[in-house]
Amino acid sequence: MIVGAVVLVLLVGLLGGVVGGSLVSSNNSSSLTISQSTTSPGAAILPSGLAIPRLVKQTLPSVVSIDVKNNGSEEQGTGMIISSNGMVITNNHVIAAASGGGTITITQSGSTKSEPAKLVGAVPADDVALLQIQGASNLPFVTFGNSNKVQVGDAVVAIGNALGLAAGTPTVTQGIISALGRTVTAGDGINSATETLTNMIQTDAAINPGNSGGPLLDSSGSVIGMNTAVAGSSGTGSNAQNIGFAIPSSTIEQLLPQLEKGGTAPTQSAGGYMGIQITTLTPDLQAQYKLTPTTGAVILSVVPGSPASTAGLRQGEVIVKINSKKIVTASQVTQITQSSPPGTVLNVVVYQGSTQKTLSVTLGSPPS
Repeated sequence: MIVGAVVLVLLVGLLGGVVGGSLVSSNNSSSLTISQSTTSPGAAILPSGLAIPRLVKQTLPSVVSIDVKNNGSEEQGTGMIISSNGMVITNNHVIAAASGGGTITITQSGSTKSEPAKLVGAVPADDVALLQIQGASNLPFVTFGNSNKVQVGDAVVAIGNALGLAAGTPTVTQGIISALGRTVTAGDGINSATETLTNMIQTDAAINPGNSGGPLLDSSGSVIGMNTAVAGSSGTGSNAQNIGFAIPSSTIEQLLPQLEKGGTAPTQSAGGYMGIQITTLTPDLQAQYKLTPTTGAVILSVVPGSPASTAGLRQGEVIVKINSKKIVTASQVTQITQSSPPGTVLNVVVYQGSTQKTLSVTLGSPPS
C-alpha cells in the first residue's frame, strides 16, 4: 500500500524517551588519551559540482512545515513558498483535515514561530493545494526546474518535515531518480480514501510521513517535483524499500492557474479514463529503443480490458498527437484525459516503430 503523510507522533515520542533514558551522566575520569582531528567533515558533492550543504542553505528558507488541526485531530506536512507574498504549494492530503473549520499554521525553516495560513484552492484529484501565509511579504521562494527533461539516474535531494520531528528544521536526504511515468494508488493510512496519481517521479531518496508537500530538487537546487507518497508494502506483504514518489513540477505549474482561482476543483471521477501508463519521450529513450518520433509520450503499459486496450493501443507505441494537438510530454496526455468526461472519443495518433496510425479511444470512467 502506498501511504501519504502521516505523522508518527507517538512513535517519535517513544523513541525519544528510550534514547533519553539511555543517556546516563558519569563523573568518572578516564586515563585514556583520545586522538582527535581538527579537520572539518567533507561536504557531499552533487554531479553539478554543487555541495549539498550549500544547496540546502539556499533552499531551506523557502521550505515550510505545515500543521493542521481540527476537532482534536492533527496532521503535519511540508510546503514550498512559491512567491514573495507567501503563496505556498503543498499536497491536498496534508491540509484536507482543515475542511469544516480547521486551522492551518505554517512555520518557516529556521524559525519556531507558527503563522496562520489560509487555503486558496485545491485540486484533490491531483493531490495539490495552494495556501497563503497571512500578512506575508518579501519572502524567499523556490525556483522550478524542467521536470520534462529529467532522466533516470539523475541526482536528487529531498527536503521535508519528516515524521514531524521538529517544525522549522526539515530533514534532508539524497538519492537518484529511479523511474519516470509511474502510476500509483495512494491512501493516507488512516481511512479508506484513495487516489490514483499518474506520471509520477520515482526516487530512492528517503521520503517519510511528513515529507509530503516538500521539494524534490535537482543537482542545481531547482524543484523538479513535490514529494507525495512512499511505498509501504507490496501485494505479497513484503516491505518496500527506498521507493518514493513525487508529482512533477510541470504538473504543478499547469495546475497553478486553476488553484489561484480558488475553491476546490472537481474530483478525479469527473474526468475520463484511458488505461495506460506513460512517460515523456527523452533522447535517451529514443536512442535506446530506436524510436522514430523525437517528441511524444511513450506507452509503458496498457491495462487489459481498458478503453486504450479496446482501441488497440499497445506497449512501446509513442503518442504524438491527440485531436490535432501535438503531444510533447506525458502530462499533456494526462491533462487531456482527465479534463474530458467519460464517453469522449479521442483521436490518438501513435507511432508503432516507423509506422504512424490513428486510433479512436472512447474514454471510460476511472476505476473505483
